[in-house]
Amino acid sequence: MADQSDPVQVAKENVDPEFFSCLLQPTTSDADLNYIGIRRFLLHRKAESGVLRRRDWRCNGKGYVAYRNYIRRPRNWENMHQPSLNSTPGNSGRWIPPSPLSLLYEAESWSSVRDMQSGKPASSHRNSFSSTASDSDRPRFRGVEPPYSFVGMHCVFDQSQASVTVLKFGHMNSDLLAYGSSDGTLTVCTISDPPSVMKQLKGHSKDVTDFDFSSNNQYIASSSLDKTVRVWEISQGLCIRVIYGVSSQLCIRFHPVNNNFLSVGNANKEIMVFNFSTGRIISKAVFDSGVTSMDHDHTGQLIFCGDSLGSIYSVSMNSHTGALSRSHRYRDSSRKKSAVTTVQYRSFSLMARTPVLLTCTQDGNLSFFSIALEVRGYLTLRCSLKLTPRVHSIRASFCPLLSPEKGEYIVAGSEDSNVYFYDLTRPKHTCVNKLQGHRFPVMDVAWNHGANLLASSDFYGTVIVWKRSKTS
Repeated sequence: MADQSDPVQVAKENVDPEFFSCLLQPTTSDADLNYIGIRRFLLHRKAESGVLRRRDWRCNGKGYVAYRNYIRRPRNWENMHQPSLNSTPGNSGRWIPPSPLSLLYEAESWSSVRDMQSGKPASSHRNSFSSTASDSDRPRFRGVEPPYSFVGMHCVFDQSQASVTVLKFGHMNSDLLAYGSSDGTLTVCTISDPPSVMKQLKGHSKDVTDFDFSSNNQYIASSSLDKTVRVWEISQGLCIRVIYGVSSQLCIRFHPVNNNFLSVGNANKEIMVFNFSTGRIISKAVFDSGVTSMDHDHTGQLIFCGDSLGSIYSVSMNSHTGALSRSHRYRDSSRKKSAVTTVQYRSFSLMARTPVLLTCTQDGNLSFFSIALEVRGYLTLRCSLKLTPRVHSIRASFCPLLSPEKGEYIVAGSEDSNVYFYDLTRPKHTCVNKLQGHRFPVMDVAWNHGANLLASSDFYGTVIVWKRSKTS
């Protein structure tokens, strides 16, 4: 039987829009008829128009990532395809169940396990070095199980309308996540099944620059460009104290042993220690430039901080009185000074065999220091990586894995919208892994206590929680 389909409808589905518009284009008196005929013939023979191909994009909101994934799809993609989930705006976040496509569409990683020149497995004995690497430094071999492999997205929070500048998990907690935005809000979430927003803390009138959980995760202390420090009671979602300053408050930490001490670094070249209960100043120390980032050691007797000119300081702190005294300074030798965006302490490193410090500057310089605690926190530079200079204040973090065979890793955001993993012990091909999923510059990254989840935030307010694959 002949096909009874509507011929007009069939024509609409099969005719290339560009070819159709060429047929309707009127010819002028001086037009070359041979040229017009050849052009119509080539348009008729060419592949299906990109306008029609784009109808087949089926993930990530039909953006750039979607098109990249579409053109990389495997041959049996149609059989593997599962209906994508709709975005869930608001306070619930998006839950991403595991699927065979999660690694293909949501996380992409590479690993290099052999030295390209020698062809031999990398040695477990490592030396200190300096290296220059770009954010797109891509290992040459694709590995089955890279040092930090991920099975995809665990959940997504996308209700923020402003840049998420800082995010952290609760102390010794794998479920509690909070992040601060440039619109002055703090959002506290739970990432269990299903993920949800617990509280939105509103009070700051400008960017949240930093925050910290108390040791029992009952309180959050936050700093802001609005020159205030605020203390929040999480369960009630209430601001219980406001401390006013004379300059922008840039970084903040609870004392790890005595939670009644709250240390705050500001743009007025100071670290000030406040009494958490009363809000009064206990002591302060003055530096050469604005204090942009800080962290305590595990004993609470030392504070490590970075300033807006790239210098790193060790500051002694009395855990009983809160008194501060400057101990040592590491000054950046480069002529161009750049603000320190990350200072992170770790109590032990297999590479250095001592406590270590990670710093990151806005110009893309990652530095790894060993710490001599017996000399009041004296810093020795062990190695450094030079990445692409940043426009935004992008942060980095230690990775939790400690293994002499697999190396020493850090993870950092980037302005090309990817999350990169670097092995500090590799003189070449330091980038060992990469996560793709954000569409805008990635501002901050944070691990949960169980080290099975990594959270990352971007310039347009999206927070992605990535699920790490189980490794032996």
